[in-house]
Amino acid sequence: MNITKRQPVSVGEMITEEFLVPMALTQGQLAEAMGVSRKTVNELCTNRRAITADTALMLATVFKNSADFWLNLQQRNDVWKALNTPKRRARIEKAKPIAA
Repeated sequence: MNITKRQPVSVGEMITEEFLVPMALTQGQLAEAMGVSRKTVNELCTNRRAITADTALMLATVFKNSADFWLNLQQRNDVWKALNTPKRRARIEKAKPIAA
């Protein structure tokens, strides 16, 4: 499995550093724009909540980009964490191809 040693930019870092800070938005303002609680946004920004399809669609609407942008960001982080957590990687590496 080929994956970078460096962890990809997290969803929370992306929201905070590339959107909230440059746009001078608070988590509360983002929550209001998304129609969710401030707690939900805080959990996204602190990487305690993962992006779902619904969340990706809301963020895409608010920030005028695509749901795929958010889902791909989440997926890259999920795969990186799976491959860089020894217990998870060991379990994954037990998988073998099915002979044709």
